[in-house]
Amino acid sequence: MDPMTASAASGLRARMESLDLLANNVANASTGGYKADREFYSLYVAPEADTASPTTMPVIERPWLDLSQGVLQATGNSLDVALNGKGFFSVDGPNGRLYTRNGGFHLTAAGQLVTAEGYPVRAAAGGGLTAQSSLPIDISSDGTLYQGGQAMGRLEVADFTSTAGLAKRGNNYFQADPSVRPNTPTAASVEQGKLESSNTGTAESAVRLVDIMRQFEMLQKAVLIGNDMSKQAIEQVAKVGS
Repeated sequence: MDPMTASAASGLRARMESLDLLANNVANASTGGYKADREFYSLYVAPEADTASPTTMPVIERPWLDLSQGVLQATGNSLDVALNGKGFFSVDGPNGRLYTRNGGFHLTAAGQLVTAEGYPVRAAAGGGLTAQSSLPIDISSDGTLYQGGQAMGRLEVADFTSTAGLAKRGNNYFQADPSVRPNTPTAASVEQGKLESSNTGTAESAVRLVDIMRQFEMLQKAVLIGNDMSKQAIEQVAKVGS
């Protein structure tokens, strides 16, 4: 395969990976607290390449997590909470601690505060949070729950200096590598009666989709041109040798 065709084919593969990431973002455009996946492009050079004029190929070196703030939307539900700033709510998942930006919580029949999937929401002092469903609940900006003027506990909010140790685990949850220690964010505030929307919008995704498809079409044409050039070169060699 000639260098031009190889580079174009590599570009096609990278754009297909971009489409996979974009499709996931589009599917979660209305998911509360969803954080978009982005791609980081780089150029690959084969170890055996000629150092004088190496052939480079475009590749997605790694995807990265876009943690930019989504829009906070009022819901009127006292158990809906959103983080204004950096950080995640901590919950106890089936296989260990998980983190989420989706604060759509509710109380079980036993009065335990849980996520939509039924995972217990963690308290800053450890354990879970319980309250009486018959009494109104007030949540302060530091995440403390009050009922009848009495503090019932504070939401555990965690942050990470780097996203390298975070991995998505489905249903808008993240799991941290055991070697990564979370810390308490200093600038984040909890807002009651609100939910954070996804930080990827349909309009943005539509623009990126058109851009990727145009790039894909150009690379397809480059592959066809490369194949035609190779075919013509073979035919010319055959004519010279006959």
